[in-house]
Amino acid sequence: MVDKLNEGRVAIVTGAGQGIGRAHALAFAAEGAQVVVNDFDTNSAHAVADEIVTAGGRAIPVVSDVADWDAGAAMIATAVDTFGGLDIIVNNAGFVRDRMLVAMSEDEWDAVVRVHLKGHFVTLHHAAAYWRSESKAGRQRTARIINTSSGAGLFGSVGQGNYVAAKAGITALTIQAAAELGNYGVTANAIAPSARTQMTMGAGEAMAAQMAAPADGSFDAMDPANISPLVVWLGSTESSSVTGRVFEVEGGKVTVIDAFQRSAEQDKGSRWAPGELGPVVDELLAKSPVPVPVYGAR
Repeated sequence: MVDKLNEGRVAIVTGAGQGIGRAHALAFAAEGAQVVVNDFDTNSAHAVADEIVTAGGRAIPVVSDVADWDAGAAMIATAVDTFGGLDIIVNNAGFVRDRMLVAMSEDEWDAVVRVHLKGHFVTLHHAAAYWRSESKAGRQRTARIINTSSGAGLFGSVGQGNYVAAKAGITALTIQAAAELGNYGVTANAIAPSARTQMTMGAGEAMAAQMAAPADGSFDAMDPANISPLVVWLGSTESSSVTGRVFEVEGGKVTVIDAFQRSAEQDKGSRWAPGELGPVVDELLAKSPVPVPVYGAR
């Protein structure tokens, strides 16, 4: 019998009531994990937890707002009290309020940044506090954080400035967490998934057509379940050497994203005069990679 990759480990998946989050929760359970199914929607959270239990797994629903500070602490406590510990956090919850920057309201900005960026931090913070406590008590866990960024957060996306900023922040937060939490047995990585979800299907007719399942029964590259195998592996003890990294995932393709790398440089050894810098910048840009085009840019 083949051992399951996450046998006996405890995972929290946020936004697990549907789409990619649901696929993650089911995939972790299939690999032996005990799963806290978090969602803002009561029916969705309970349905996914029930599905796992019916299939012979262990799961509990937690209905809460991921960006609520006290609810985040309570969710970590629920995992520990119910399953005896916590090993894996998958931050997945989010939503969109698309608008061009010039038309975007303050509320639309705040709501998206709150759920995505603050929502990641709240769960991460309370889980990290638990893992630090366990480490100091001599019970260090092989803990894993898997955050959810986006191609939009890596490359930009016209009409999604709030979402882009939040997802870019999540990428930086992941790198920060990897650096700060490694001594407690914690790794932190991020994915940028591309799949058919409620968010992408609501992004216009062109996007919906691109995301639709193939009618001929061939490989469905946009199936949300395609994203979960990498997340499940990153949540396992096998991934101990991988931290602070970002992976783009679509269909059967996994791509390492080399974010925030230094490129060409030129050091004068003294202060530049403004008039000197035009040709210097031109030369540096000529030696540097060309940026990936912003999604939706003309």
